[in-house]
Amino acid sequence: RRCSLNKLKKILQKKDVSMANADEVKTNTGFSIGGVSPVAHITNLDVLVDKSLSRFHFVFAAAGHPNCVFKIAYDQLIKITNGSEKEISE
Repeated sequence: RRCSLNKLKKILQKKDVSMANADEVKTNTGFSIGGVSPVAHITNLDVLVDKSLSRFHFVFAAAGHPNCVFKIAYDQLIKITNGSEKEISE
């Protein structure tokens, strides 16, 4: 599923929202696009987790490299990211 920028605008109460470019992603997370982990970012980021993922007991997330993932229970993902569950997918 793809993130809806219009939904993000409403949630974040911003006039304009866009996808980050590769340099912005690397600067803010420490990871390259394709391997951005939901945890261990080099800056303190607010994490939004798509609520539609709650239909799965386990999800797989990037583990810091495009060829690495880790399996985690959905509720644990919310816990370790201190993430906010939001309906953000199209």
